[in-house]
Amino acid sequence: QVQLGESGGGLVQAGGSLRLSCAAAGNIFSVSAMGWYRQAPGKQRELVATITRDGNTNYVDSVKGRFTISRDNAKNTVTLQMNSLKPEDTAVYYCHAVIATMAQIGDIRAMDYWGKGTLVTVSS
Repeated sequence: QVQLGESGGGLVQAGGSLRLSCAAAGNIFSVSAMGWYRQAPGKQRELVATITRDGNTNYVDSVKGRFTISRDNAKNTVTLQMNSLKPEDTAVYYCHAVIATMAQIGDIRAMDYWGKGTLVTVSS
């Protein structure tokens, strides 16, 4: 069984910073892509940033230059440093990871896992 645990959300004024962290735990064989998504009230969930195991990153245009995603492969963690926050960044942020587990020798399966979400509120 695998779980993603998030931390770091909260209330911040516009222009401020927050750091989100997510840790994968459980019967993990390997972790490939990790990332953060967000869902604002009344809107669809959108990709914020992703990072491959090799460290290649991808960002939605609206956060480029303000957010930085990083990961620690040894600890199976991913972090999102958010600077120069804007009110439009207000959303529930979800951690995502593609994780392979091995139920028995030779039986390796990769699945998408999601955290429960952490609320980020940016006041104007």
